[in-house]
Amino acid sequence: MMSARYLDPKKRHEFVFLFDVRDGNPNGDPDAGNLPRVDPETMHGLVTDVALKRKVRDYIALTREGKPPFAIFVQSKVALNRFILQGFQEAGIEPVSLQLTEEQMAKESLLEHLDGLAEAGLSREGNTLYYSGQAATEKEIAKLLMGEEEAVAPFKKELEKLAKELAKAVKGRKITEEDRERAQAKLLERFFDIRMFGAVLSTGLNAGQVRGPVQLTFARSLDPIAPLEVSITRVAITREEDRARKETEMGRKPLVPYGLYRAHGFFNPFLAAKTGVQPEDLEALWDALQNLFELDRSAARGEMTVRGLAVFSHEDRKGNAPAHRLFGLIRVERREGVEAPRSFADYRVRAPKEGSLEAHGFPGVHLAWLVRPEGLEDLPPHVG
Repeated sequence: MMSARYLDPKKRHEFVFLFDVRDGNPNGDPDAGNLPRVDPETMHGLVTDVALKRKVRDYIALTREGKPPFAIFVQSKVALNRFILQGFQEAGIEPVSLQLTEEQMAKESLLEHLDGLAEAGLSREGNTLYYSGQAATEKEIAKLLMGEEEAVAPFKKELEKLAKELAKAVKGRKITEEDRERAQAKLLERFFDIRMFGAVLSTGLNAGQVRGPVQLTFARSLDPIAPLEVSITRVAITREEDRARKETEMGRKPLVPYGLYRAHGFFNPFLAAKTGVQPEDLEALWDALQNLFELDRSAARGEMTVRGLAVFSHEDRKGNAPAHRLFGLIRVERREGVEAPRSFADYRVRAPKEGSLEAHGFPGVHLAWLVRPEGLEDLPPHVG
């Protein structure tokens, strides 16, 4: 590693991320029976940005034990609205709340309706209904609660009652924009993925939206892939009544024999300043990308390996060169005579030497390889 430039959140960074898969499914498509995702026109394999960020989140949660400031916001164990509520409470702001009665809790259609009013500033945790909307009068709140008259007809009286109670509770306790900013600041302090990737914090109590400084593209395979679906059997029978007539059950396993994928990423220092990104956050991000599959092994995903991670760092916060031209300096090509790639050795990777890229026509830009591809060849300065 040439320097710590790539750890500076005040600099602009771009990165190239290379990984491959052997006999596995890197990202199943639920719309295609979980077969590996492909571009239907070219048959190049795809892995979504969402899938890559999910793996980053999982790695951080596992290695940092989910503790602030590296807690993870987007997860399955705790509802997002509860985290947002905690953000308000940690900021010393107790939102307006009502306790729903046993009779109200017994009406599933009413609860479903209330749970769908996040945009109105309502959030329910158990039998407690929280409100952080802008409407303050009974008439205004009732309008938010009602929605379509026909849909709410069975519990219209209940909504009118709630509107009256909320209007009474709101008096003198309206949540201001400053309150929302304070709650958002608490959430940014606590959650790594909000600081880095951004988040919608208005799914219940409204703490606004955060635009993250780190953005990822889809990963795309360098060559067309051959999605396969292999038949498998198992001796364990699912249902007791089936045991008498069969000894095994059949299944299907989708996979890619081999694919080398490439994704691009971007780090915006201006957005990073707004979300409070620290050098430790960038260090955690690079650590996660370098080891993305090491702690996430799965029989379904086969053998996945990070093959390269190159970071371009700019001296000027606004950038010293267009990102697409820098990406063009990392050249990955299939070796001559290879028709069906089945290993990373079937590819040739050429790139500039680490350090300043002034010789390639990009003064003020530095390249660092955090994962250096095996067999990396130098790209001569006159080629750029």
